[in-house]
Amino acid sequence: MKRKLGYTYVWAVYAFLYIPIIVVIIYSFNNARFSTEWKGFTLKWYDLLLKNQPLVDAALNSLLVAVCAATLATILGGMAALCIHRYRFTGKQLLHGSIYMLTISPDIVMGISLLIFFISINLELGFTTLLIAHITLCMPFVTLTILARLAAFNENLIEAARDLGATEVKSFLHVLLPITAPAVAAGWLLSFTLSMDDVLISFFVTGPSFEVLPLKIYSMVRHGVKPDINALSAITFSLTLVLVVLAQLLVRPGKKYRME
Repeated sequence: MKRKLGYTYVWAVYAFLYIPIIVVIIYSFNNARFSTEWKGFTLKWYDLLLKNQPLVDAALNSLLVAVCAATLATILGGMAALCIHRYRFTGKQLLHGSIYMLTISPDIVMGISLLIFFISINLELGFTTLLIAHITLCMPFVTLTILARLAAFNENLIEAARDLGATEVKSFLHVLLPITAPAVAAGWLLSFTLSMDDVLISFFVTGPSFEVLPLKIYSMVRHGVKPDINALSAITFSLTLVLVVLAQLLVRPGKKYRME
């Protein structure tokens, strides 16, 4: 009986979370522009979506920012993770705690604080400010992802490599990097997803000359939900789902590395 109640509860939670998304995806194929009644199957809204040049431009801008932000956040986050895990220095605990704080900090607080910072240094809002903001958003998640992987790492492997004549650089390239590669890739994928989906921070730090996809969708929804928006939402959700699943597969629990 308890098992049945548990399954019922789990499926109820899943239904609450995903039925609205499934409805949006289904109606992206509905052959009706404003009606919520099913009028037949069609792909014309996806075709119309691809012909919407301002929307395509906004999507390309989002992809550019997401790729750059994910790459730079992965580099900086990986360096921070290695420093926290392997070295002792003044302020180590403060740095570690600050990274955790950024992961739970409300986006609106981060967006407003970054906006004030950019205005105070007279930096024009646009691609550069958005990129800096997204790096700030993504880097803590990369650091924590790589730290989780390093927790299972046996430092004796590095010592063994040094005993065999490997330099610090070779030890990193041939021992540490291959072991942490899944976490690095997962951090990059998570950063890409966060950047592509961000609305609040982008709203504050994006100038009028540089439009990104989440804000474009927001402006379109304010005038009513149309089938082409449903199609765009379906594509965005599918891409995000693939990236999140791939990231989870990369960071799934694995064996501990130890000396034989």
